[in-house]
Amino acid sequence: MQMLLDMEMESSLRLSFGEYIVIMLLRPLLAIGFVLSLISLGWLLAWKLVLVHVPLVQEVFGLKKKPVRTKPQTGRLSKIYSSIHAQNSSST
Repeated sequence: MQMLLDMEMESSLRLSFGEYIVIMLLRPLLAIGFVLSLISLGWLLAWKLVLVHVPLVQEVFGLKKKPVRTKPQTGRLSKIYSSIHAQNSSST
């Protein structure tokens, strides 16, 4: 009787080929996929909420083009130089 119970217990502990495939291949692949999806979701949230607004990241990835602006001529010296430049242009 004891031998029969031992054989039944041993046969119930053995894994079938399908269960072996699930344990050895499918579960690790699902775990890796889950971790990669969490990392991707975290990166996406960080990108959308924080990193897009950092000037260094904008410059590296070319997200924001800085418009080239000339400085307005409001100072005393700039008026003098512009009048000299205008005189030189008209005399030549």
